[in-house]
Amino acid sequence: MTLSKVSAFFLICFLAAAGAAAQTIQINRENKTIAISTSDEATATADIAVVTIGFELFDNNSNSAYATAGKLSQTIVEALHKVGVEDRDIESDKQNLSRNMNFNARDSVVEWAKKEFQFEQSWEVTTTPQNVAGVIHAAIASGANISGDIAWHIADPKALQARAAANALLKARAMASQMADGLHVKLGGLIYASNVSPVARGYLGTSTATVAVTADVPPPPPPTPLEIRPQSIREEATVYAVFAIE
Repeated sequence: MTLSKVSAFFLICFLAAAGAAAQTIQINRENKTIAISTSDEATATADIAVVTIGFELFDNNSNSAYATAGKLSQTIVEALHKVGVEDRDIESDKQNLSRNMNFNARDSVVEWAKKEFQFEQSWEVTTTPQNVAGVIHAAIASGANISGDIAWHIADPKALQARAAANALLKARAMASQMADGLHVKLGGLIYASNVSPVARGYLGTSTATVAVTADVPPPPPPTPLEIRPQSIREEATVYAVFAIE
């Protein structure tokens, strides 16, 4: 069975087989089979980046805090547009106007008065790994003083999962072949296989890189964009395979 056929097999025939431990081997002489449960993995470089872009500001008046936030919000989004980010790739995460309850004890009464109200806003911006540094650079330069968290993803996680399952099946066949040689029997074809509880590593936001930047509004623009490299996404699969013996 070729790798492509194996991948298609697991995408179409995804069956749960609970209770099968990793690298478990069973031999049934009556049914002339060798059953093996084993695990393997596949990796791919992330091709999607979801960047958190946001800001916070303080004011002594709720209305002026809101007005300032509105202008800053528009400025940041316009900066994102200039580096190629489309509206469909910008999703609001949170926006909140509240009375500031986290004062620094070393601040004077005058300083407290200036920070009586707090406004926060953030977005999740989807872009390519190649454009991440430019997005963060443009956002911070335009006043996004709390920005830089990155969640790395891949566009086709099912294909990566299929590759992991295919690798595990190839490993299972190799183990079954060794067992058959030890029993002085001939290993036959695959008669049953299932994908047992694959574990995603570094997908759905579990792999996160943080490049957080906090500064007063407006911050000075960074002299050069940050050097950011995409992470590798790892997918693990466990298969339960039954081979015939002759």
